[in-house]
Amino acid sequence: MSNSYQIYLISDSTGETLDRIFLALKAQFKDFDYETNHFSFTRTENQVKKIFEKINKKKKIIILYTIVDDKLSDFLISESKKKSVPCFGVLGDLIQSFSKILNQNALHVPSRQHIMNDDYYRKIDAIQFTMNHDDGNSLEDIQKSDIILLGVSRTSKTPTSIYLANKGYKVSNIPIINKDSIPENIKRNVKKKCIIGLIAEPKRLAEIRRNRMNSLNETGNKKYIDIQKIQNEVENSKKTFQKFKWPTIDVSRKSVEETAASVIKIYEINKKNA
Repeated sequence: MSNSYQIYLISDSTGETLDRIFLALKAQFKDFDYETNHFSFTRTENQVKKIFEKINKKKKIIILYTIVDDKLSDFLISESKKKSVPCFGVLGDLIQSFSKILNQNALHVPSRQHIMNDDYYRKIDAIQFTMNHDDGNSLEDIQKSDIILLGVSRTSKTPTSIYLANKGYKVSNIPIINKDSIPENIKRNVKKKCIIGLIAEPKRLAEIRRNRMNSLNETGNKKYIDIQKIQNEVENSKKTFQKFKWPTIDVSRKSVEETAASVIKIYEINKKNA
């Protein structure tokens, strides 16, 4: 029998929550050979039956699921026991516990987190705003930003901005190319916006830039990956951030998610002190 596991991710909605939970789970195991099988919008017993028809008994199967309907959840568990397949619900116990604490019954409505309410449309507006204000664009209304990110090339400004936008923050990002890169209204910071500088180790930046150039088959711009030039860029950006007393985040060893979490923490502190 193969040592590889077949992970069945069964959800009554998009499966986004389940994907994130499995991502966090698998990160805790170094030697874990697996293949994922996604089944989204699973809302009937017939759909569950069809999933089990695909199961190969010769393979190691683990089922993780997010199904809010108790009857369907019980049916899935029952079918799993028949096949002797490990099956784990990642929301069930939490929903029941919250129901007891809040002293109210849960709605058990699939996809309710994706309902198109005011929060949903605010997030869509934030995504559109952030895309329009990427890489120093649309500076004329930058005062509408919740967060402004500054940094030299390849300090994760754009991916961090997009990640934050998906959480509902309107983000502008501005590349620092020279001393004139930062607009005067940002320097004055009249509205006391949350302005954050992103920095990185020069060697790390050089590596990222080199990989970027290789992926684009660009070889002409030697200055872009010159370590001395990068060191100067980073030092000058640090001096600028210190001059205007803008908080900084070193992204050298941070994922986009970790950088975004640090940005949100600074934003919340800034909001309380405003």
